[in-house]
Amino acid sequence: MLSIRNYVRPQTIEEAYEYAKKPLSVVLGGMLWLKMQNRNVNFAIDLSDLHLDQIEEVDDEIHIGAMVTLRELETNEQLNHFTQGAIKESVRHIVGVQFRNLATIGGSIYGRFGFSDVLTLFMALDCEVEFYPTGRVSIKEFANMKFTKDILTKVIIKKVPTNVVYLSQRNISTDFPVLTCAVSCIDQHYTCIIGARPLHAVAFNGNSYFETGITEENIQNFTKCVLSELKLGSNSRASKEYRQKIAKVLIKRAFLQLKEDVYGN
Repeated sequence: MLSIRNYVRPQTIEEAYEYAKKPLSVVLGGMLWLKMQNRNVNFAIDLSDLHLDQIEEVDDEIHIGAMVTLRELETNEQLNHFTQGAIKESVRHIVGVQFRNLATIGGSIYGRFGFSDVLTLFMALDCEVEFYPTGRVSIKEFANMKFTKDILTKVIIKKVPTNVVYLSQRNISTDFPVLTCAVSCIDQHYTCIIGARPLHAVAFNGNSYFETGITEENIQNFTKCVLSELKLGSNSRASKEYRQKIAKVLIKRAFLQLKEDVYGN
């Protein structure tokens, strides 16, 4: 059972951070996973009054506040145009609309859950996450960092030429994924992200394999490299061996779709 002693709604990010530094404190997102935990919380910090629920264009970047819901990502025309619908594809299978109306991007990314569709996609977008008070850090670097008391305030996508594809394999449409895969071509840099291993997502650089373009041979060679390094595990949804077979298929499908988006054939 989740037991909360003090519920607070800070009016500034500085105030929120002061609470976050206290023992047994936790920052609330949508509370969808938090409420299922068995833990005692001294200060539950609600960021709802900090105006972190906006999606904004700032110069050559798109800023997504940490309190933006997954449903808002799913329906935002600007984001889906920029990602060719990949953002919508990455969240549309997550439980149901009611759930996505509550779950936040901040909670989804900060938790670095092994089943996270959202983390997989945003790692492929090579974006940055901004924390108070430490500032910005690459999301790929953040994925491997230890948990700290810093507060995630926004996710930042650079508005550069971007093509991205997101795919997942599920046993049931709205269940956790068996495996997730996102591939991207950003300023001619190729990246492949594999998540739900069932550990958190990991990145693979494909630049050296696709210098001559996306071909069947290049995809095959790159896939062999990924599978030789990819650490997979087993759980109640799938075995390690099954995930290995699925990874091979998803990587190929994703790159063939990316080829259509980039080259139009």
